[in-house]
Amino acid sequence: MSDVKINVRKNGPLLIEGKFTLVDAEGNAFPLDPAKPAYALCRCGQSGNNPFCDGTHKSCGFESEVIAPAE
Repeated sequence: MSDVKINVRKNGPLLIEGKFTLVDAEGNAFPLDPAKPAYALCRCGQSGNNPFCDGTHKSCGFESEVIAPAE
């Protein structure tokens, strides 16, 4: 199993913790600081720094609460 953890934040971004590679639609890798413990990826689509979250979800009316199904 991978050492990457992805948290779906209520009304917010995807918070990714651990070592991972992030690539665009053309297969080009985004530069990521290996010392940074986590990255937040935008879910609202309004970030000025896509694909990374810049907090715009707080002011654009984005709402989403994703809950895993009960086992």
